[in-house]
Amino acid sequence: MAFTRATGKHRRPSRAVRVGANVAGIATLSAAGVVAGVAAPAFAASSPDEAPRPQDTGLTQAVVLSDHVADSIDEQAQMQRGVAEQDTATQKAEAAAKEQAALVKKRADEAKRKAEAERAEKERAAREAERKRLNTFVMPIAGSFVSTQYHASSGLWSSGSHTGVDFHAGEGTSVQAVGAGTVVEAGFGGAYGNNVVIKHNDGTYTQYGHLSSIGVSVGQTVTPGQQIGLSGSTGNVTGPHLHFEARTAPTYGSDIDPVAYLRSHGVDI
Repeated sequence: MAFTRATGKHRRPSRAVRVGANVAGIATLSAAGVVAGVAAPAFAASSPDEAPRPQDTGLTQAVVLSDHVADSIDEQAQMQRGVAEQDTATQKAEAAAKEQAALVKKRADEAKRKAEAERAEKERAAREAERKRLNTFVMPIAGSFVSTQYHASSGLWSSGSHTGVDFHAGEGTSVQAVGAGTVVEAGFGGAYGNNVVIKHNDGTYTQYGHLSSIGVSVGQTVTPGQQIGLSGSTGNVTGPHLHFEARTAPTYGSDIDPVAYLRSHGVDI
């Protein structure tokens, strides 16, 4: 059987059909916003036997170019968003760092102020303690007692009465300043034997007689309880002891009751 086929010419779709399809696609993309303002293509017949061919207006290239532009814009937008996010993160980090630094500085300042306040308080307390110590009076011989009272009568004293008190003490017992002051006399004092006279900060004077040795010199400052010599039996005595006087002036005859004097300065006697 002979092979038969349909009569007429068989040819592939013309270029006009292919380009027309592209144009339709472009128009659709245009309507979707990918390419805006695309003009309708112009067609021109090349000959009476051929279908009109669309002119090459570059729309296909425009679609491809638009895709590239859109991709580029999207990439730029993503980059800008990334930069913005990085800037925001950097600003937050800087703000957090500043806040932390401010907090650290605040704590350091508070610690410094606290330390300064504590140091000032310690210095104040130390000054107060020193002031109290310097204003404190003590017994001339620790743990001793009065063996001869003030103004006791006897022919042993040239004035006829005792101008001070005697504290019981053996030979070589430590004798201490009863209060802070300055030594105005240190040496042999006739009937008083070796003696020391101290002028105190309140303007009064105290005298320490019959010492076996003297441990201070004139002009020296002393503090309460500081050793100034050792007890003995030098001068007009019948045995070792400490003769102690309190005076309103450095001269003989200005004596006051030594026991009342010590008590007025807080000494328990």
